[in-house]
Amino acid sequence: MRRTAAASVALLATLTLAGCRQDMHDQPKFIPQRGTQFFADGRSVRPQVENTVARGQLRENSYFYTGMMNGKEGDAMPFPVSQQVLERGQERFNVYCTPCHSRVGNGEGMIVMRGYRPAGNFHTARMMSAPLGHFFYVMTNGYGAMPEYASQIPTQDRWAIVAYIKALQLSQHAQESDAAAGAQFEPLGNIAEREGLPADMAKDWKMPPTAVYGTPNNQDNGIPELANPNDKNAIGQPAPRALERPTTPAGPNKR
Repeated sequence: MRRTAAASVALLATLTLAGCRQDMHDQPKFIPQRGTQFFADGRSVRPQVENTVARGQLRENSYFYTGMMNGKEGDAMPFPVSQQVLERGQERFNVYCTPCHSRVGNGEGMIVMRGYRPAGNFHTARMMSAPLGHFFYVMTNGYGAMPEYASQIPTQDRWAIVAYIKALQLSQHAQESDAAAGAQFEPLGNIAEREGLPADMAKDWKMPPTAVYGTPNNQDNGIPELANPNDKNAIGQPAPRALERPTTPAGPNKR
């Protein structure tokens, strides 16, 4: 009797489950990229409702996202610059910018030394006078041989890099009068030695001389080629020959 009852219950449960409605499984639905006759335009995917903005994309501060004011590059930071902002800008600059522009921003980064197109030198008169929005715009949209970095570097970090670039520029023209009253000054060589580094780690840098990097002709094409294999570059290391010559000469869109 017990076995018969158990079998009956199992059979009833099976029939009950088999009879469950599958409405949620088989319900009508639109397949992406597939047409439909339900809407007059024949599209199953509906366009975004006019004047609506997706979550996280309400860009009320257009300057923060573009670096432009009234169609021109602005010359202001969209938020206050603190020591934390500068440190973040330095860290991101060292990651993304130094391969081309070098750590001091003179345009002689490692891949430029190996034959890539010359990078912008932030310490020229033109770059010193460029508005802050210019650097942000170039990072966002690219310029000349430089690609855009909007997908790699978040907006906030791009502005932090702009602040650090300005700090790099100011560092090369700093005067004692720029410091706060009562500030103490010390040669960088002394600081380097105290930190266990060679004193010449803090020596002045300069752009590589023409005599080291070849003739005026290949300089015009951005080719850092040695005239003498024994020559040294600005950091005391043998300067490498270009791996390959650019296919097109450097034009006016230099960085």
